[in-house]
Amino acid sequence: MAPKVAPARSPLSEVPRRSGVYIFKGPGGRVLYVGKAKDLRSRIGSYFRKSAGLDVRKSAMVKSVHDFSFIVTKGELEAFALEANLIKQYKPKFNVIFRDDKNYPYIKVNIHEEWPNIEVVRKIKKDGALYFGPYVPSGVMWEALAFIRRHFNIRPCRYRLEAPMRPCIQYEMRRCPAPCAGLISREDYRKAVSEAVRFLKGERKELLGELEARMQRLSDEMRFEEAGVIRDRINALKGLWESQRVISPGLSDIDVIGHHMEGSTASFQVFFVRNGLMTGARDFHLKNISGVSEKELYHGFIGLFYAKEVIPPGEIVVGVSPEGKAELEKWLGHRRGGAAPRDIGAKVRIFVPKKGKRLELLRMAVENARVSAGRRKGGEAALEELKERLSLERLPRTIGAFDVSTIGGSESVGAYILWEDGQFNKDLYRHVKIKTVEGMDDYAMMEETVKRVLKDITRGLVAPKSRGLVAPPDLIVIDGGRGQLESAMRALISVEKASLTLVAVAKDPDRAFTLKGEGPLDLEDRRPSSLLLKRIRDEAHRFAIGFHRRLRAKRLMESPLEKVPGIGKKRRLALLRRFGSLDAVRKAAIEELASAPGMNRKAAEALKEGLRAPASRALR
Repeated sequence: MAPKVAPARSPLSEVPRRSGVYIFKGPGGRVLYVGKAKDLRSRIGSYFRKSAGLDVRKSAMVKSVHDFSFIVTKGELEAFALEANLIKQYKPKFNVIFRDDKNYPYIKVNIHEEWPNIEVVRKIKKDGALYFGPYVPSGVMWEALAFIRRHFNIRPCRYRLEAPMRPCIQYEMRRCPAPCAGLISREDYRKAVSEAVRFLKGERKELLGELEARMQRLSDEMRFEEAGVIRDRINALKGLWESQRVISPGLSDIDVIGHHMEGSTASFQVFFVRNGLMTGARDFHLKNISGVSEKELYHGFIGLFYAKEVIPPGEIVVGVSPEGKAELEKWLGHRRGGAAPRDIGAKVRIFVPKKGKRLELLRMAVENARVSAGRRKGGEAALEELKERLSLERLPRTIGAFDVSTIGGSESVGAYILWEDGQFNKDLYRHVKIKTVEGMDDYAMMEETVKRVLKDITRGLVAPKSRGLVAPPDLIVIDGGRGQLESAMRALISVEKASLTLVAVAKDPDRAFTLKGEGPLDLEDRRPSSLLLKRIRDEAHRFAIGFHRRLRAKRLMESPLEKVPGIGKKRRLALLRRFGSLDAVRKAAIEELASAPGMNRKAAEALKEGLRAPASRALR
């Protein structure tokens, strides 16, 4: 049944005594506050009674309320989820909000598949798979995944293994046991998957004991080569575990949330501890929280954070017990069970530690939150300084940067990055392949890049799913000198954005150019504003050259099959599976090619003709 949405101008008498979400609106229908309630009529009415005893913040909100609406839900758990989604959607002035558009990476093991594989995902599904994470930042995760692929012999591909096929190069490199070719039994493969799962769970003693017993058994059977492989795996595991940051083996899975408040802002630090190991940490900054109690602040933060694609752990350590703790624990337990079927019925405990390792971790999280707040305060000083040096009308809280990359006019690309609220917002980065410029012309490439990206920003085509229409940045940084600066200005004029502020940041020596005709600004002075501009320029350069290198590598690695019209990805894979190699495809008769899955005689004839071209020409 669809949720019931109240009509505009809802009188209190029409509000049911049911659980749901209520929305307070100000002038023009702007959403001021989103809340949830067991009894909507009682909760909404409580704001407007003379005896309500509201704090200063909520009293100011009530004075601004012109209207309200409500949505009836099936229960409190549904109201929790809906409230979080509406807060993220509307970003109401009087709610606790923070920007965090990313879903964190998890390692997923598809244990219910016939030949399970291991992959990285950012979406949690009710599919019976095992999920390990989150990993923030993702470096530890990629190291773990690389270790598994080197030492546990699990297939890295996601092919459907319904029919036998020839093993690929991963088998030759000893990175895959080739279940596709029947070169490993299902029992042995499942055993390898089980060992990898134990590794991810941190079951050190159990895994090492099992591997040592198997090594001894193989040695007794005089299968010394296989015993040597197990020995090498044991040594690699011991070396990896010694290098990992062990918090405490007894802690299992916990999240630790510390905070630091200063004025109208707050910083939160979250530590992710899984199987006694620190898998990552993430900091968050909240603004405009004057009048919000610490209990309400924690309630809002926890609700928004775990409404994301995050599996709550069994324990959440906090600095202050949140408002509505029992309701939060119930909702978190539901999310934990719903996201990971193996934990159905599992409970989530939120608590404030008084002693022990948990208290040590909490103090560490609080200190990191304090340091993060200090860095952010320093960032504000850098913006003030930058505003003064560039004679800007307001603080440049959003700074976009452009760069281009090419070698000899080949695989030319442009890049756009965005610095926002003290950090790089990679969800709004953008690459473009240069289309209108031939040969080496950096100025024309810069003009095309700026023009195309700003057009897309205006039309809402830059990250449309996450933000809708995205406003142009307060300041635009161009990687280059006066020539690139003038090219960018021509692009602004052509898209009717000439009012935007530009600055070009050149290298060797580091200096900045503006359109005012004055001499360049010295950026070698190590002032905070100089360091910020150089950091943003360097990030744009990194992003541009990274894309350029990937395009060059892709061109060099392209198969001649990709150059043949009518041979798409499915046909290409089917041909390679059927014949085993490109050389075998070249030697096959037209009739043999036509009999491959998805092929016909016309496609086979076109393929034969296309492969007659010399390899050097096909790869050009």
